[in-house]
Amino acid sequence: MENIFKKMRKSIIKRLFFPVGILLLFFGAYLLYKIKIAPLISIQIQQNFKKHIISLFIICIGFILHRIFSAVLEWYSDNVATKTVTRLDDEMIPILSRSIKILLWVVVLLVILPFYGINISALVTALGVSSLAIALAAQDTISNIIAGFMIMVDRPFRLGDKIKLSSGEIVIVYDIGVRRSKFIFEDSAIIIVPNTDLSRSKIINYTYGEEELKKI
Repeated sequence: MENIFKKMRKSIIKRLFFPVGILLLFFGAYLLYKIKIAPLISIQIQQNFKKHIISLFIICIGFILHRIFSAVLEWYSDNVATKTVTRLDDEMIPILSRSIKILLWVVVLLVILPFYGINISALVTALGVSSLAIALAAQDTISNIIAGFMIMVDRPFRLGDKIKLSSGEIVIVYDIGVRRSKFIFEDSAIIIVPNTDLSRSKIINYTYGEEELKKI
């Protein structure tokens, strides 16, 4: 376990070299500006420079956070996701990565805009309404994704397990996906079932039963 966390720390440190270098260069340039340039220019020009400097600083912080999240997700993908039986986490990592990046830079943008006299209240309201509309439109998809996570955590079945679905078919678990799971039926047909239906229905797992009988 200690070696795994050492790898994560090394991955994060490696990812931070470039953005931290930019941040240090930024601080050096800012000190040079305060000592050499600021005394020679008017207060109004200094105020204009100040908002640009703060904006660049916030962007640097956003870049650093971006690198940290990317390093953690890359570490999880290489050291954890590849060793799990289900492919659910492998499929979710790219989605989670893109979502975090979009959310992070939206927050950075919302923090910067007020420095340029832009009222973000209306923008935040519009984003909230848009998010609500998207969530309602994608309600089934979101429910299936959450159900997929619950299946991964509860593990009512694993890849290769022989189970009986609530509809009566006896199948072999072929794939546990983000939205749907796939099962092999007796005539080599593939049965595809939404994860929400699986989480709400009764599943009979013959493989679990056989393993428990062997322990007796």
